[in-house]
Amino acid sequence: MSDDARLMAKHRVHLVPVVLALANPPWQRDVWLDPSAFEGLDHVFHTLFDDFCDADEPERYFGVSLRTDEEVVLMRQLGAALNAAAAEAPGDTDAECLQASAWPEVVAMAGRLAQVMVANDLRELAALLDDAAVPDPFQIRSRLVPDRRDLLNAPSFPI
Repeated sequence: MSDDARLMAKHRVHLVPVVLALANPPWQRDVWLDPSAFEGLDHVFHTLFDDFCDADEPERYFGVSLRTDEEVVLMRQLGAALNAAAAEAPGDTDAECLQASAWPEVVAMAGRLAQVMVANDLRELAALLDDAAVPDPFQIRSRLVPDRRDLLNAPSFPI
């Protein structure tokens, strides 16, 4: 694996779960509104705007944490939706953001971006494994499930 691919993987290990969390309202209510939980919108904003991307200018992270132009466009849209929701939260609390009229757009944009990111990661994983490294499914099954003829020749045990 190249150094660039390692860097991309290290960034996406943080970025993709945050995008998935933004697309999941039950998770948001259960975790972000729990005062004892570490994760909250501060973590989301730091991940998306400071640490592993810049949702205001995501093209700078193309090839670093974003794989495709489509991811860049969707990240920009997600960043705009998050900024709009944060602007509606005068107290800067997670509960206020989740109640913002812009929040459904955040969830929708995160859902679209999550789907694209996960699909792109799965394609990358498949390319890394290439056909030569992945055995034919029948070969795997034949090693795990004995042939009928082997069962007929197996020693019998008294019942």
